[in-house]
Amino acid sequence: MAGSTLNAIRQVVQGLTGGTGFDRILNKMAVVSASPGKLVCEMKVEEEHVNRAGNLHGGMTATLVDVVSTTALLNTERALPGVSIDMNITYMNAAKLGEEIIITAQVLKEGKSLAFTSVDVTNKVTGKLLAQGRHTKHLGT
Repeated sequence: MAGSTLNAIRQVVQGLTGGTGFDRILNKMAVVSASPGKLVCEMKVEEEHVNRAGNLHGGMTATLVDVVSTTALLNTERALPGVSIDMNITYMNAAKLGEEIIITAQVLKEGKSLAFTSVDVTNKVTGKLLAQGRHTKHLGT
């Protein structure tokens, strides 16, 4: 992929996670690679990302699914973020404080008015699948 396109995606993510809103908790997430309809990011699980048990908070995982899948949609020919109509996450294993995770989003289908995405959250060292999300978005008509 051309460096300029990857830099553009990094700027999109920075715009989505900057500022004072809720998404600022993702400001430590880094874009590793991007290709049309696919985005790979990584992040170290830190204090602001965990629950009382010291594991990646389920709401944080949902935010990762939302933001990374939306950015993958922005990296398609239509470049539309859409509006969420359905999102589900299956939690399979915990990510502990200090561990690094990989977030991989893929646009499965981008139709006339709906887009379907899938997101895998894995442990960077072990490759173990931690969570898998599905996100459906309305793109308009």
